[in-house]
Amino acid sequence: MPLSVIIITFNEASNIAACLQSVAFADEVIVMDCGSTDGTPDLARKLGAAVHVSSDWPGFGPQKNRALELAQHPWVLSLDADERVPPELARQIQQVVLAGTASAYEVPRMTQFCGRWIRHCGWTPDHVLRLFKRGWASFSADLVHERVVLSQGESGRLTAPLLHYSYPTPAPYWRKLEQYSQAWAQQRFANGQKTSMLRAGSAAVVAFLRSYFFQLGFLDGAMGFAVCTMQSQAAFGKYFALYCLNHENDIPSFPPSV
Repeated sequence: MPLSVIIITFNEASNIAACLQSVAFADEVIVMDCGSTDGTPDLARKLGAAVHVSSDWPGFGPQKNRALELAQHPWVLSLDADERVPPELARQIQQVVLAGTASAYEVPRMTQFCGRWIRHCGWTPDHVLRLFKRGWASFSADLVHERVVLSQGESGRLTAPLLHYSYPTPAPYWRKLEQYSQAWAQQRFANGQKTSMLRAGSAAVVAFLRSYFFQLGFLDGAMGFAVCTMQSQAAFGKYFALYCLNHENDIPSFPPSV
């Protein structure tokens, strides 16, 4: 297949093998690692991937662009290590790559949380642009929540889902929440954005109401309630992190005298 798959990694030993095995149909697989200490690069090499290691972490968007620059084939598929391409999606990818009727394709993604597929809460449908012609698109420079930016041509949409095994337990979610909140806040702070505690609180309330009621999270039962509550915490966390950056110089060095 005239297809390059690009994956960025950091300590993904528990995921990388299954991810690479799901894209064995591709002609080239590039793994851009960021100093993993759990053997991820060695596992990827054993499975045939071309592994490159970066000495720094510039953020998700820039790191994915580094991987993209190494791709050699006309089409590129971008994956995260905790994603899998099932056989039906693999067939669709091969078909559109050979036909080439569009310059990029969105893929519907299904995400699993603590062993259960979440079908509402704003998580499904989740169409992500992941397949594109090399040279026709690149990643945004965002530190988090990066996206593929199509510079020319039009995008189509595949129907078979990409499977996302992102949160086998709540622990990965909490780690990701902290990382994303800090990176989001730092990026907004660098751009001069300010916020308030009222904005942080209202963002949390709106996030829960939207995902639980308007996006039908209640239909996912107890796990849907958990997802919506955690999304509410995520909304509060990123604005609270920005609030703290806005006011870090207001914090006294010593406690007030009693």
